[in-house]
Amino acid sequence: MQNNRRLTNRAMAFVLAGGRGSRLKELTDRRVKPAVYFGGKARIIDFALSNAMNSGIRKMAVATQYKAHSLIRHCQRGWSFFRVERNEFLDILPASQRGNNEAWYRGTADAVTQNIDIVDSYDIDHIIILAGDHIYKMDYAEMLREHVENGADVTIGCLTVPRMEATAFGVMHVDENDRITQFLEKPADPPGTPEDPNKALASMGIYVFSWPFLRDLLKADAEDPNSSHDFGNDLIPDIVKNGKAMAHRFDTSCVRHAPDAPAYWRDVGTVDAFWQANIDLTDFTPDLNLWDKNWPIWTYSESVPPAKFIHDESDRRGVAISSMVSGGCIISGTEVRNSLLFTEVHTNSYAVLDHAVVLPYVTVNRSARLRRVVIDRGVIIPEGLVVGEDPVEDAKWFRVSNKGITLITQDMLDAREAGIQRESKS
Repeated sequence: MQNNRRLTNRAMAFVLAGGRGSRLKELTDRRVKPAVYFGGKARIIDFALSNAMNSGIRKMAVATQYKAHSLIRHCQRGWSFFRVERNEFLDILPASQRGNNEAWYRGTADAVTQNIDIVDSYDIDHIIILAGDHIYKMDYAEMLREHVENGADVTIGCLTVPRMEATAFGVMHVDENDRITQFLEKPADPPGTPEDPNKALASMGIYVFSWPFLRDLLKADAEDPNSSHDFGNDLIPDIVKNGKAMAHRFDTSCVRHAPDAPAYWRDVGTVDAFWQANIDLTDFTPDLNLWDKNWPIWTYSESVPPAKFIHDESDRRGVAISSMVSGGCIISGTEVRNSLLFTEVHTNSYAVLDHAVVLPYVTVNRSARLRRVVIDRGVIIPEGLVVGEDPVEDAKWFRVSNKGITLITQDMLDAREAGIQRESKS
């Protein structure tokens, strides 16, 4: 533990948070994917940042690009408690015009390359490159220790998944010592692991390097006109071929709520996956423990009153069953089942929410019935709206996923209202 602490004191976390996340459709029209809400209070990026802080890493940088205002504001409000005099900080690194470089980051590696001078000023030995758009709990100190003990040029965090599910990932072919012998991007026939041919090691997009080694590699890559300046496409395959690349298994550093609990990791990159991961939190014992005080998920906490439930009549009762209801919510004569309500959701009499994920500041007016939905921030649900009972009608106005989850935004509701008015005049 003491050795891990010394390593983390001389390490930094560099979070790549510039990607839109287009598979989340309209949820990322106004915010980048790492800034999307999750779990009632948090944002997706809070998991990577909390993992770093809980691992003992107090130097962090977040590289932003696509529609970054919401993300930057969240980091300023929720992660401003670091003290420079204690040699700890979180820096925001937006894509910007620097010298003769183009303004935008050209790839994941270029996002670090354009900030070499800033990383140099941190005076670190190791850098951990993180994706800012996954939900998981992980002790990065264990991965860092393993990297140093193996004398690796790069260590890559890997999920153990059923072999044919790995076709959507970068896949590691490893020897019996977990040294990577091949890095295969989305292979049609993924290689199995040495101990189980039915399992494969899929990249988590987490890389540990010594900073001097990576610095030299980035400078060389920046001069290569044939490079896409991407870790997965360019740098990692080169190290696998010419250096020492090691796989770190997530199973060994995952922070679990119980010793026999599964290793929890989710890519909530589609509307279906986002809905399911949030709804899973309403289970009796969810696989992701947000109540763990030993490994908390830090975030910006608004100052709001407790949730309130009002009315107690046979057909007008404010009640929530198998649900999570955040602060500031007012459940007024509404039946809420198997749902997750974010901050300051206000519902009105005779409404029903069933398997609903409702983002902050939503108002649900009287007699609305909403089933298997995701409702974007700030939406005002009109009185009597019914969603989740007629998929054909739902698809006419809203986005309905392959698995029948309906995404509702204010723009969609406004278009619906305009369409109904046109129809009534014709």
